[in-house]
Amino acid sequence: MGKLDNKQLQKLLNYIKTNDQIIVPPMIGYDAGVHRIGNQLLVVSTDPCTGVPQEWFGWFLINYAASDLSLFGAKPQFCTINLLGPKSTEMAVFEEVMKQTCAAADEQDIAIVRGHTGMYDSLKELLGVCTVYGLVDPDKLVTPRNATPGDLIMCTKPIGIETVTNFVLTHPKRAAELFGAKRAQELGGMVKMQSCVKEAQQLAQAGCVKAMHDATEGGLVTALNELSEASKVGIKVDWENIPIQKEVRVLKEHFCLSDEQILALSSTGTILAAVSPSLKQRAVEVLKQLGLCAYFIGEFTEGKSRVLMKEEKTSIFPASAEDVYTRLLAIQE
Repeated sequence: MGKLDNKQLQKLLNYIKTNDQIIVPPMIGYDAGVHRIGNQLLVVSTDPCTGVPQEWFGWFLINYAASDLSLFGAKPQFCTINLLGPKSTEMAVFEEVMKQTCAAADEQDIAIVRGHTGMYDSLKELLGVCTVYGLVDPDKLVTPRNATPGDLIMCTKPIGIETVTNFVLTHPKRAAELFGAKRAQELGGMVKMQSCVKEAQQLAQAGCVKAMHDATEGGLVTALNELSEASKVGIKVDWENIPIQKEVRVLKEHFCLSDEQILALSSTGTILAAVSPSLKQRAVEVLKQLGLCAYFIGEFTEGKSRVLMKEEKTSIFPASAEDVYTRLLAIQE
């Protein structure tokens, strides 16, 4: 994947000056920042978009950043857009992507405030950057650092939905062979499962989650390690309770993937959340109203140990993620 490792990233973050108005500054494991505006807090998130199917480019551009912001309990309200392409980009491409972007923003009731569009010799493919803003009351702010020992680890969707869906879109012939033509067609229509805006907002508004993280690059491995690190707690994960998309198991067998690679599989749109046991049923009901299931895959623990339970054996939870998402999508037909 494309991110710097934590040590490299921390070197860059060390150059940033502190500011008393910043509640959540740029930090590893935090996908949004927060600063004060009067008596309210403004949550800000920014994300790039590249290498996705062009027919969904504008939708991804809005939803990547909007999802990250929603995980902090805020409602996306405003955004800015950068849309850049190679010198050879035709006007029709920009126009189509802008139609998609505006439709996606309208769907989330997000106002586009400003943007920049251009063509550059240095670019080889379409690149977008979206920055989303939204206000949240201080008592409704959710951050990755609020999990406590005894909280349940809740997963909102089967892992691997992003990988499987985008595999279908980029390799339709191979997907039809592996999953069956009918199922491949169904999976190709599940792109919007890669957004967690609605469920993140409703879980936060219902007050039934303490911390949330999207299982994007690095999947469950990165998300749970970053939640554990931010909250300074341990984790205990039960392999048998992890919901794994059945087509992921097909890819696992076909491409000889390991269990660790499955845990690290990019699963954008899947939330990992800390839920107090007393609020478990409320979280279940919130997700049920949205047509989703709540999967409880473990708990946060005292200390800093991170363990994985599998077939009644205890092992160390993977410390780093080997995400094969880009490798799977780059295979040759």
